[in-house]
Amino acid sequence: MSDTPARLLTLLSVLQSGREHSGPELARRLGVSVRTVRRDVDRLRALGYPVAATVGAVGGYRLAAGTAMPPLLLDDDEAVAVAAGLRAVAAGGVEGIEETSVRALAKLEQVLPARLRRRVSALQRATVPLTVSPAGAVAAAGAPVAAEVLAVLAAASSRGEGLRFGYRGKRGGDAPASGAADRVREEPAGSLPARQGEQPPGARRTEPDGGTRRHVEPYRLVSTGQRWYLVAYDRDRADWRSFRVDRIDEPRPTGVRHPPRELPAADAAAFVAESIAGHRGRYRAVVTLHVSLDEAVRRLPHGAGLLEAAGPGRCTLVTGGDALDWLAVRIALLGVDFEVREPPELADFLRDLGDRISRSYPPPPPRPG
Repeated sequence: MSDTPARLLTLLSVLQSGREHSGPELARRLGVSVRTVRRDVDRLRALGYPVAATVGAVGGYRLAAGTAMPPLLLDDDEAVAVAAGLRAVAAGGVEGIEETSVRALAKLEQVLPARLRRRVSALQRATVPLTVSPAGAVAAAGAPVAAEVLAVLAAASSRGEGLRFGYRGKRGGDAPASGAADRVREEPAGSLPARQGEQPPGARRTEPDGGTRRHVEPYRLVSTGQRWYLVAYDRDRADWRSFRVDRIDEPRPTGVRHPPRELPAADAAAFVAESIAGHRGRYRAVVTLHVSLDEAVRRLPHGAGLLEAAGPGRCTLVTGGDALDWLAVRIALLGVDFEVREPPELADFLRDLGDRISRSYPPPPPRPG
């Protein structure tokens, strides 16, 4: 490689991989002599790049930590990841460095190629953060998600284009993504059986590995900090679902645009939060707990609902269920003082329940006089 600037950039890119590279190895990669490699390393050092060298039979070169931040070389996926992360922090993801993130993002986006700016913008438009936590939840280990999968999901969500993909459940098979039982529709009695090779309406198409094929209308991506979820309308099940992105295989756009649908929640983040907690029931309860958020997270059982800070020594619990009596008992047994804000029928039920319990106690015996 005779072009010295291009050769230096290639050498820098190789050294940024983090491991040590021998002189002969770098010479083969660059198509030059070992002596030229040494001169190029000296040029990088003169430019401020801290290239460390070790001697001996197994010696080599590596990029070490320095006192100043030199320019970096990023590939396409790395640049998109950094820009998306900076946008999230600039929006308030990490307190105290929002302004710094905006400045860094401005510098990065100024030099991003148009194709990468479009990818970053699509990911940003299609993503919302999840800012509330399930009660008693323990932070799960982050599941790896391929950047190209996120890019496909984000682009389809932004364009309103349908998607098909394979979906794996917890054990490799299909699992409910919305926290409730994901039932298979059965054919009504007396209906004609499907013809050979056809599937009845709403039936699942099972893959050889036990997963299922999904045909969805993507709505938004949601990031919880540990995991990514896709909120989408499942056309085969005629219902909304949330899908863990790390369980999505080979997403393919259908090329067909769909009109927007109304999400049965305040936003995509609220839908995923309720799905994780498993409380998309008939009744939705909002309760003020007279304990701090940290205390509530520690004391409440897993799956009790969604918690959000509401001031000193107080927090809000959002929960739900299909039966009002069972919902009332669950809240009463939380072991903390509370106040029901909604629905009013739950407050009435708890009031009547408290009166009945009070009347069930016999009057205390008179004190000896």
